[in-house]
Amino acid sequence: MKKIILFFFLAFAFLNVTAQKLEPKYTFNVELGLPVTLQNTPFNDVMQGLVGVSIYQQYSFPFHLNIGAGVRYSLFTINEFAVVDPVIGSMHTAGAFLKIGYDKFLTDRFAIDFGVKCGYSLNFSSTRENNTDGDIINRTNLSNGSIQIEPTLGLILLADENSSFRFTLGYNIQGTGFSPRFIGLSSDSNWDPNKYTSPTQFLVVGFGYTYYFRKNK
Repeated sequence: MKKIILFFFLAFAFLNVTAQKLEPKYTFNVELGLPVTLQNTPFNDVMQGLVGVSIYQQYSFPFHLNIGAGVRYSLFTINEFAVVDPVIGSMHTAGAFLKIGYDKFLTDRFAIDFGVKCGYSLNFSSTRENNTDGDIINRTNLSNGSIQIEPTLGLILLADENSSFRFTLGYNIQGTGFSPRFIGLSSDSNWDPNKYTSPTQFLVVGFGYTYYFRKNK
């Protein structure tokens, strides 16, 4: 038992030494993912995520804490098979955020980065309703804003001295609800109106790229 404990202690110490040699400072990051709708109920039933993009800069301190700032954008389209009204269109979510987290190289190639992005987002609906002849009879363009919080996790694989790729996972929570009226639906489709105030939430699963700015030796 003592030998096993000693082995893990030495392994952890070795990883720490390796991590210190490769510890990043200033980085530029791009993440591209697929938003998966969750709460609230009408948002989850009607909207389907198409793309989510985050672009941010980050600085890592020697004690593995990192801070960053950036912008994000997500696009959701209406699932035409989930609505009664002949409404088509999309919802755009754009915003800016600050990030605080923890990053560490566990080996000379593999690292983790987990943290929280906090900021403000604007939601825009752009939809239209057609009649049976295909003519547009109504357009809806509405907007609202809210605070957003997104816990994130990144599993990073170093490609070379200046580049890495990562698998990303984020859980975005908006400080506002979602009503069918926001996208131009005239029917509640048996949804409970009390559910409209539930925070809009979606999971973002994707991949990212990081560029490490290193000083010339």
